[in-house]
Amino acid sequence: MTTAESGKGGTPVGDLSYTEASRELDAIVEFFEQREVDVDQLVVRLERATAIVDELDRRVRRTRAQVEELVPRLEAVNRDLVDDDDLADSDVDEDGDDDEQALF
Repeated sequence: MTTAESGKGGTPVGDLSYTEASRELDAIVEFFEQREVDVDQLVVRLERATAIVDELDRRVRRTRAQVEELVPRLEAVNRDLVDDDDLADSDVDEDGDDDEQALF
């Protein structure tokens, strides 16, 4: 595990939740915005920030692919439900009686 992955003993980037990774990235940005940056920490934090950005980008791309796969399935289910409702509506005539004959 590299320093960028572990953050000097921190949690590996892949083990962070999206929210945790985002917060850590915000903290690193704040570190870079200080007037006097600790030069010893500069590369370490830049590597960690890069690893976090790469991981978050990978997750967003994976999620986008999953959504693109699931949306057509959801639309198909919705179409089936609408078609079933149309069939159910056609079984009842205008006076609200079921057109099917009683079995008994």
